[in-house]
Amino acid sequence: MEYEAVIGLETHVQLKTRTKMWCGCPNEFGAPPNTHVCPVCLGMPGILPVANEEAVRLAVLAGLLLNCEIPGRAKFDRKNYFYPDMPKNYQISQYDMPFAVNGWVEFEFEGRVRRVRLTRAHLEEDVGKSFHFEDRSGVDFNRAGVPLLEIVSEPDIESADMAFAYLNALKDILSQGGVSDCDMEKGMVRCDVNVSVRPAGSSELGEKIEIKNMNSFSGVRRALKYEIARQIRVLREGGKLTQSTRRWNEELGATEEMRTKEHAHDYRYFPDPDLQPFEPSPEWLEAIRARLVELPLRRKQRLAAQYGLPDQDARALADDPALAEYFERLARKASRPKAAANWILNNLRALMAEENERRKRAHSAAGLDEGQWTPMSLEELKFEPEAILELIELTDKGVISSRIAQEVFAEMFRSGGSPKAIVESKGLAQVSDASQIERLCEQAIAENPGPAADYRKGKKAALNFLKGQVMRLSRGKANPALVGEILEKKLR
Repeated sequence: MEYEAVIGLETHVQLKTRTKMWCGCPNEFGAPPNTHVCPVCLGMPGILPVANEEAVRLAVLAGLLLNCEIPGRAKFDRKNYFYPDMPKNYQISQYDMPFAVNGWVEFEFEGRVRRVRLTRAHLEEDVGKSFHFEDRSGVDFNRAGVPLLEIVSEPDIESADMAFAYLNALKDILSQGGVSDCDMEKGMVRCDVNVSVRPAGSSELGEKIEIKNMNSFSGVRRALKYEIARQIRVLREGGKLTQSTRRWNEELGATEEMRTKEHAHDYRYFPDPDLQPFEPSPEWLEAIRARLVELPLRRKQRLAAQYGLPDQDARALADDPALAEYFERLARKASRPKAAANWILNNLRALMAEENERRKRAHSAAGLDEGQWTPMSLEELKFEPEAILELIELTDKGVISSRIAQEVFAEMFRSGGSPKAIVESKGLAQVSDASQIERLCEQAIAENPGPAADYRKGKKAALNFLKGQVMRLSRGKANPALVGEILEKKLR
């Protein structure tokens, strides 16, 4: 019997606020343990939480970015359970009245656009972080109380690879929308996985298995591939699956059972008596809508349609909003937007990457922390964006060859000079004088009798070698098309 997987994901995302959800403690990563704490986030007796309005704004903004409905009323609830990193023995969360419901995420997967529906996006607080040493354990409460958005999907995901694509699309939407930095290395995105298997084509759901606290998208993919295969194996061997919660053991590459049968009523939810229900006004919601940005998939589709870009170029630009904006500034004026995209994606990004590597090495040599260096931004470029259009024009008109254009662009990046000024000062203009190129071709043929003879015997590839020799002799300035014509004539 063939089986199919049914997958739903619960993704937890830390919000991009300066302070925590209920108090004024900093929301910052990397501080010494238990230094960003106060009586509120430590759950001391008599504490009273005050909601962080920016966190509420970001939760609603996320809902709008994810195509959700924003209900007219929302409230906070207490989710009761005991755990060492939960100082109050309850978590302030949302149960039946969240900030956002009934949304969806669209993304490209296996050559087409797929949609995963969202049940809800609710706001809660993060917990502390436990550390286990050889002979003791400790808890760092710096993370306790950090605003956390939980995004719950419908079971619309069909495979481990589709889950991976969905998570990356969700991350891009939230980071580009300014909701979260989504830094995986800092634990800003974590995921719980719900997965079951059923006979292919069946409408009945199998027993749900939850995999808790996944902290990487690649880990989610690996865990799902293992767990789906495990469940199918159990059923084919005549076994029975029971609803349970498991963990992913990265070292073993396997899931392990933690506990069985857990339901929402186990948490004894009830409305938090210290926090008022929230009813957004039309004016407040309109201010949030003003913060919406173009979604990555829509930007990619628009760039491809509007400027005639191939899929790969449009996707690369859509993944970097600043670079896409830089491109569009040029594309609106360019006769060939694809040429502008080539220079930006191939040459500009490569030179900026080299500069970033140089900065990293300089920081390391100075003994500074790796996190202290600042990547190069587009605002730091020494040349105006329109200089790229000038460079394209010089190449299209045959003033310089494509190889010389690479040299000119590198000099633009270093000095900020205009392409025309660089070409004039360095004498880089393309040579199109037929008599001069003829002499260079004769020299190349004389110096390379073997390839010349090979071409005369029908080996067409030998001509490219000879063309390369002529370009070398001209220091890249000879007109390539004219070089090819003259070589063919002389070799005949």
